[in-house]
Amino acid sequence: ASTVAHDSHNLLIVGTNDEDMALAGNKLAEVGGGMVVVRDGEVLALLPLPIAGLMSDRPLTEVATSVGELDKAWKALGCNLVSPFMTMALLALAVLPELRLTNRGLVDTVNFQFVDLIVAERYGQTKV
Repeated sequence: ASTVAHDSHNLLIVGTNDEDMALAGNKLAEVGGGMVVVRDGEVLALLPLPIAGLMSDRPLTEVATSVGELDKAWKALGCNLVSPFMTMALLALAVLPELRLTNRGLVDTVNFQFVDLIVAERYGQTKV
């Protein structure tokens, strides 16, 4: 989860289960924003960013250590991305092409339209 989500900087949570996602969001609310990695009810890594959810008030060495711990935590979860949090932050940048997450929903930024989150089943089944 992260509060660094260009350009709106709303809380963005990506996960596989409600419990860990709730823990991640609540942890960031508790520390005033930042970046966190959670697995199985445990905070694996945390970088508090209490200044507008975007900046740290800690020394550079502490921030660098926390960023390293975040990278290790992502890798422990099987993530192969070079910069997982930057990739996640750009999911919310609605001026970039293809699909973007906004506070109003999922947007197809090429065709300037919202995308349904519930997709009709294939092979003749009806839309849920």
